[in-house]
Amino acid sequence: MSLRATVAVIRGSFDLDVDLEVAAGEVLAVLGPNGSGKSTLLRSIAGLLPIDSGRVCVDTTVVDDPAAGVFVPPDRRPIGVVFQEHLLFAHLSALDNVAFGLRARGEPKKAANETALRWLDRVGLTEQARSHPGQLSGGQAQRVALARALATDPALLLLDEPLAALDASTRQEVRRSLREHLATFPGTRLLVTHDPVDAYALADRVAVLEDGRVAQQGSIAEVTAHPRSRYVADLVGTNLVRGTVADGVLVTTNGVSVAVAAEPGPVFAVIRPQAITLSISHDAGSSARNAWPGTVGDIDRLGDRARVGIEGSLPLVAEITTASLDQLALRPGDAVVAAVKATDISTFPV
Repeated sequence: MSLRATVAVIRGSFDLDVDLEVAAGEVLAVLGPNGSGKSTLLRSIAGLLPIDSGRVCVDTTVVDDPAAGVFVPPDRRPIGVVFQEHLLFAHLSALDNVAFGLRARGEPKKAANETALRWLDRVGLTEQARSHPGQLSGGQAQRVALARALATDPALLLLDEPLAALDASTRQEVRRSLREHLATFPGTRLLVTHDPVDAYALADRVAVLEDGRVAQQGSIAEVTAHPRSRYVADLVGTNLVRGTVADGVLVTTNGVSVAVAAEPGPVFAVIRPQAITLSISHDAGSSARNAWPGTVGDIDRLGDRARVGIEGSLPLVAEITTASLDQLALRPGDAVVAAVKATDISTFPV
């Protein structure tokens, strides 16, 4: 069971053109900022939004191919969908919600209910079988929606921001539960999310959408190590600099020089926040070849660490201990010097 999707959709001024492949048993997370096309992509694969051109193939079944005149309606596709807002039928019990897809495909009521009960038991909601959506917590509703999607035995499971509607206290528990259930699902899984934590916890591989295009895809480790855009760098929490190297110096488009250990040519440079040291003035005794003046922007304390935004000709995020932060007595608006050794900067070709 696999997914091969070439999806081209134009809606007004928005143009989506995406080519994705998800292997059997794999979980692919599609990440991207608001308006990047994540939900449009998912709706197109599900059949809720016909594509203008391209081809969607689930395993060996072509479900959408405008050039060939093929369009399989959503309810006839071997696809289960978990929506962001769950979209449970308010007038139906949890049992009837889970059985709905089976009944819609012609399965007798008794058999459909038996299957639905088994799924409610698997997600730990047997006692809520007769409860209506309004009587369920957010986490319980999410599990009913998952059971409904899986009850039809789909080849492909689509999850559209499945944890976004949950409060922070519930999200961690449901994320763990979702990971367990996804691990037992033998088909292909595609997860749409804006939260990198969801991707790290649930996915084998990620694809990043920006402006309707796949900006980058690969394993989480690959994308984290080699972010190819500012959005991806911000997403994975590192600093990304692009420029051209000559004689061991990278020069950015706005003329900032960065000493690196790299071959000549256009490159991306990744500067880990933990590799940056901060000082009030340049330390003449420092071994760091790179030192850039800037101004302190946002400061976020995370336990015993603090992430400090540096505004200037080379915007950066540094991560230091809270002890160092207090010792430097840094406040937003303070002048600061950010330094990093050339050997602590990773580079790779554009």
